[in-house]
Amino acid sequence: MRTPAKLDELDLAILTAMHQFQKAGILELSRRTKVARATVQARISRMEESGVIASYDPRIDVTAAGFDVQAFVTLEIAQGALDSVSAELAAIPGVLEAYATTGSGDVLCRIGADSHAGLQAVLLSIDRTGSVVRSHSVVVLSTVVAHRTMPLLRTLTPAGTAKAPAYRDQRR
Repeated sequence: MRTPAKLDELDLAILTAMHQFQKAGILELSRRTKVARATVQARISRMEESGVIASYDPRIDVTAAGFDVQAFVTLEIAQGALDSVSAELAAIPGVLEAYATTGSGDVLCRIGADSHAGLQAVLLSIDRTGSVVRSHSVVVLSTVVAHRTMPLLRTLTPAGTAKAPAYRDQRR
């Protein structure tokens, strides 16, 4: 397990700019944060290495792509079958994500399909896996809060002050 990164005010400013201007390159991020390009590049590299920045994949809206039926499925799995259920779920294209959980279920999945018949087919595929003992599903009616991370990051108490002099000076 990685040690959590200690983000300071400049790191949070860079992450905020990256979130607001997702197509911006290093030079544009440098202009927006008013910090030297090399500093921005070094900070981003450090956040990539620590795992804070996990990916640059495009965020795809599966509903807009034609998969407008989604559900959450709670799975009870056979004792000790987490590794095998992981492989089995990864082989089903309709499984968008899955997490090992505490509580009454063992795994929580988000699944997507192009129709109710497609949803049923995904659910049947999940139930056919050798590791799943029981499943319980709930259909998504609408999104109340879309996937987000910046509000949580903004609750961090920054670790010290930014080392970049230009950034420190502009905050005064």
